[in-house]
Amino acid sequence: MMNLADKVYIAGHKGLVGSAIVRALEQKGFSNLVYKTSKELDLRNQAAVESFFAKEKPKFVFLAAGKVGGIVANNTYRADFLYDNLLIVANIVHAAYNNDVSKLLFLGSSCIYPKMAPQPIKEEYLLTGALENTNEPYAIAKIAGIKLCETFREQYGANFISVMPTNLYGVNDNYHPQNSHVLPALIRRFYEAKVSGSDKVTIWGSGNPRREFLYSDDLADACLFLMEHYNDKEIINIGCGEDISIKELAQVVKDTTAFEGELVFDTTKPDGTPRKLLDVSKIHSLGWHHSTPLKEGLKTAYQDFLQKQQIPSLA
Repeated sequence: MMNLADKVYIAGHKGLVGSAIVRALEQKGFSNLVYKTSKELDLRNQAAVESFFAKEKPKFVFLAAGKVGGIVANNTYRADFLYDNLLIVANIVHAAYNNDVSKLLFLGSSCIYPKMAPQPIKEEYLLTGALENTNEPYAIAKIAGIKLCETFREQYGANFISVMPTNLYGVNDNYHPQNSHVLPALIRRFYEAKVSGSDKVTIWGSGNPRREFLYSDDLADACLFLMEHYNDKEIINIGCGEDISIKELAQVVKDTTAFEGELVFDTTKPDGTPRKLLDVSKIHSLGWHHSTPLKEGLKTAYQDFLQKQQIPSLA
């Protein structure tokens, strides 16, 4: 069990996931948190990571650091996504073992599963088929992280667990026009259409594919829950167990941003995987469920977007 005075290291504390974990820990009263920016600590540098762990001696570690991005970024910077993420997870897992960390939680990604996995996606589908090519390097790095946690557990008895979140959104998301994920990209696109006076927003594909989205603060709550209650070597999915079509998602974003124009679907563009939904029966059986409805979470995310861009609220 985690005590409020225990030293907790959050790797990747400035990102969407890491910042949500910091908020969750602080809200619960944890007062001995440690984290470093990438300028202060290059997690790709093994000697620097080993020195940091030897000095700080954290008892618990949340490994949320990594090079992340949407489909364009993943497919453009394939070597960087593989190399950087391999180094980060290898260095932190090794240093955690060397410095007697009591428990480490590694955050993977739903992209580790086969592109054409049966739906909803169960944990045991890992490594049963080919990956989606556009994000294969990132997925391979995440799979390597899973296997590092498994093998350090098997060989050395380390209590390292791996969790697989679904698509995420929330406070501190990345809204870059090319490198962001689908939901923050839609938020930006609808906002820009609104301020430019455009009468339409064009969405790639038919709008029929279905995707699952989880609010980042719900993920953080799940991570704290699993740090307290889950100690198995098998990976565990984190999601809401519900999906939505891209067309329905675009309509929710349109309503959230108060865009009054038309939605146009460009069916000459590919749809991608028809459906991507995680099976979350395992975490539900432990007693955890998400609590933030999509519409509610999107309102908070949109206000965060406006604040980050230093834009007055137009909603």
